[in-house]
Amino acid sequence: MTSYLVDTHILLWAMDDSTSLSEKHRRIINAAPLLLVSMASMWEIAIKQSLNKLAVPEGLASGVLRAGFDFLDIRLAHIEALRTLPQHHGDPFDRMLIAQARVEGLTVLTADRRFSDYGLELA
Repeated sequence: MTSYLVDTHILLWAMDDSTSLSEKHRRIINAAPLLLVSMASMWEIAIKQSLNKLAVPEGLASGVLRAGFDFLDIRLAHIEALRTLPQHHGDPFDRMLIAQARVEGLTVLTADRRFSDYGLELA
């Protein structure tokens, strides 16, 4: 069975039940055995919230867990993978997700097609 690493925007759309979330992504989220949210995504959300660039409800982390997602910590192997990661994508949070997906062998649930430059499995 495929395990997924959920990109930040997909997570936010799923938590908000946004119409921006595609039917394909909705089906995967409802059926996947393992959906992981990187701590890099939680960090990105916290930064954007503190800069008033993003409105996030209180208790997001507990809501993420209640919704059936699990968290993926950032490990040294993920940081090491960044060293050799090509510079196709400039966003540091997305680059961490790419490194994590490569190290862990995860499929990335994203609408960002720039991820495909890294030869990752995307959904």
